[in-house]
Amino acid sequence: MKTIGLLGGMSWESSIEYERLINELVRERLGGLHSADLVIRSYDFHEIETLQAAGDWEIAGQLLAEDAQRLEWAGAELIVLCTNTMHKVAPAIEAALSVPFVHLADATAEAVKTAGVDRVALFGTRFTMEEPFYRERLESQGLVVDVPDPGEQTMINRVIYDELVQGRIESESRTAYVEVAERMLGSGAQGVIAGCTEIELLIGPDDIDGAFFPTTRIHAEAAVAAALAV
Repeated sequence: MKTIGLLGGMSWESSIEYERLINELVRERLGGLHSADLVIRSYDFHEIETLQAAGDWEIAGQLLAEDAQRLEWAGAELIVLCTNTMHKVAPAIEAALSVPFVHLADATAEAVKTAGVDRVALFGTRFTMEEPFYRERLESQGLVVDVPDPGEQTMINRVIYDELVQGRIESESRTAYVEVAERMLGSGAQGVIAGCTEIELLIGPDDIDGAFFPTTRIHAEAAVAAALAV
């Protein structure tokens, strides 16, 4: 089993889901007392969010790239970035490494295609929904990606930062998310990508009438598959 390096803490509510899922998946695959071999760098999310809000992506990329290198030096044989939004700086991280980087959007695209879906609605932070770094990575693999309307994007982003990353789960916000999902499914999308880990704390496959793609689980499965590959 290869050692997995996790860049997490963005937010910790989502990162502990990564750790839980990766450990459970290893136990399912190997049985007995097995668990994942992990090295972890967890951040004070306030510092990361400040860089996001200021648009200091170059500094953020340098920070994550340097820490990814430190994980490699600590023995990590593959690296997982436990956040959708910060994949905006994935190229800087990949360039700093000599071990594989398991890209979340690639794993998600593969899961969507495996499900027989080719048009999806993308939920996430405003960065993930508005900017091309994530959407275009999905589209390059043959998918049609729809994003919510501007007002809906504002609501989805607000719920993530004002509620979910602070551990608040509000029923009104669940209803609002489901209404957007159902509108987009009614307009041609065949499924919904939960393109922010915290979204999976609010809605799940039982809440919508289309396919649901939980990126945390998808990414965790891809990491475990890479770690256990012969």
